[in-house]
Amino acid sequence: MHVQTEDRGGTNCMIDTTVYYLGRVLHRRTNNYHDLLPLTEDNQQALKLRVDEQHRTVLEAIRSGELQLAIPQATSASANAAPGHSHQAGANSEKPPVAVVQPGKLILELLNARSWLAGKQATLHLAVKEESGANISGASVSAEIEGGSGQPPHSSQTGDDGRATISFEMPKLTGAEPALVIRAEANKTSALLRFSLRAKPRVPAV
Repeated sequence: MHVQTEDRGGTNCMIDTTVYYLGRVLHRRTNNYHDLLPLTEDNQQALKLRVDEQHRTVLEAIRSGELQLAIPQATSASANAAPGHSHQAGANSEKPPVAVVQPGKLILELLNARSWLAGKQATLHLAVKEESGANISGASVSAEIEGGSGQPPHSSQTGDDGRATISFEMPKLTGAEPALVIRAEANKTSALLRFSLRAKPRVPAV
């Protein structure tokens, strides 16, 4: 199951969250942000927070059972899989989360979702594709730690193979709900991945 939230931008001024299961749309939630126009620097920050909050709300509704989704019975064996875009740092997962969006839009994938963090060093191997599977070269990708100690976003661009690597040293986690947020932009469209982070408990000294 994959959950994608994006700013539709342009004249739409809509925040669009879509829940997918094996390519099938199970749920969609949209909200406008006309109240934030014009998009000044402060309003852009408020929009970013609103996009992340809508994404988090849908994920929590799925996990709690508040949002009932009609998953096809034929694939019920995997119906209990956790929705994409939520990842505990250092935890194992069956498959890397993938951002799947509307036909003709971007697919953003973190290729090393289980091994992107080694000590304090983060290395993100990213792939950006069209829904058809075609690689997208020249896509802008960025990553930042929300709830970190004030680092600016780290950015790169995809090569001819549609892939890019972003490396940085992890900041100190200071927020209540820290998260790794990855964005991709190409051809006036965007995609977003959000991984919840959890600091590992320290082992008390003997």
